[in-house]
Amino acid sequence: MNLTVVCAAFGAFLAYMAFSFGFWGFVIGALFVAVGAFVGRAAGGKLDWRGVLDALTGRRSSS
Repeated sequence: MNLTVVCAAFGAFLAYMAFSFGFWGFVIGALFVAVGAFVGRAAGGKLDWRGVLDALTGRRSSS
């Protein structure tokens, strides 16, 4: 699957959550997707834990 198909499926999922469960269903669905992406990157070894900690504590920005 390429990135276009993945992003289209993601958009369809969020649209389904918004239409079926309203605003809070959309927000909770988006939160679960973000947590899943975070866990997936951590499990794959592609997450820089020190960089995340520095960004959360304000020592480094993303720019």
